[in-house]
Amino acid sequence: MTRIVRVAFTGAVLGSVSLLSSPAMSQLDLPRPSPLAKVSQVVGLTEVSLEYSSPAVKGRKIWGGLVPYDQIWRTGANQATKISFSKDVVFAGKPVPAGTYALFTIPSKGAWTVVLNKKADQGGTGRDYKADLDLLRVQVQTKSAPFRERMTFLFADFTDDQTSLSLEWERLRLSIPIQVHTAEQALANIAASLDGTWRTYAFAARYMLDTKKDTTTGLKYIDQSLALKEDWFNVWIKASLLAAKGNYKDAYALAEKAYQLGQKAEFFFLEADVKKALGDWKKKH
Repeated sequence: MTRIVRVAFTGAVLGSVSLLSSPAMSQLDLPRPSPLAKVSQVVGLTEVSLEYSSPAVKGRKIWGGLVPYDQIWRTGANQATKISFSKDVVFAGKPVPAGTYALFTIPSKGAWTVVLNKKADQGGTGRDYKADLDLLRVQVQTKSAPFRERMTFLFADFTDDQTSLSLEWERLRLSIPIQVHTAEQALANIAASLDGTWRTYAFAARYMLDTKKDTTTGLKYIDQSLALKEDWFNVWIKASLLAAKGNYKDAYALAEKAYQLGQKAEFFFLEADVKKALGDWKKKH
């Protein structure tokens, strides 16, 4: 159904507007004052992700103003901020099981209190929030930072074993250290995945060389790989393991073999590394 509405301003008739009486017309799509934001980072084998609403400064006094000191804050706008861990982590020095939590803070002029609450989906600091559902509370020191108009979470300085989750807004930064259990998880995956394929043993050996620096276990795995199939890749890994042990004579011989096999392979993706090692190791054996 169509209605004709005569619209008047300051006593003058400006014209007629045709309005469709449709539900779609009542939904006006405009930018939100505090848009939804999502950020995630894989740290080793663990994914850490956040979902939050990002308010803006808009010329207002934020700390001790819009965000009062010494009161629990949803750490964003709209719904409480949610943080998820795909595996168990250590959050600001405290063990946290895998799962999704609401992230609250209690800002102050000194160190802030950071809170993980077991009820992930909640409106914030109103009736939904129950302190008895807090998983943990920790103290984290803030620092000054370059001005940022919109509140933002970001991951910094991440390695296979840890990261820093930073909240930045206005001229303040709150950085929360997060450690993960990559080495233990990787070793468990290796133990569960050694199913008799040469590639699996080869990747396990390479992990022992590159990450664990455990050449003895690495050589055990690579010999199992070579017993199943000889390929330039596992020959090269054994050469690298021997070089790491200081046995450059045998490492050089195996690197030569890996290079010859690689020339016949469809995808010799480490050719430059093998050639460089041949030049370096020739001087040492």
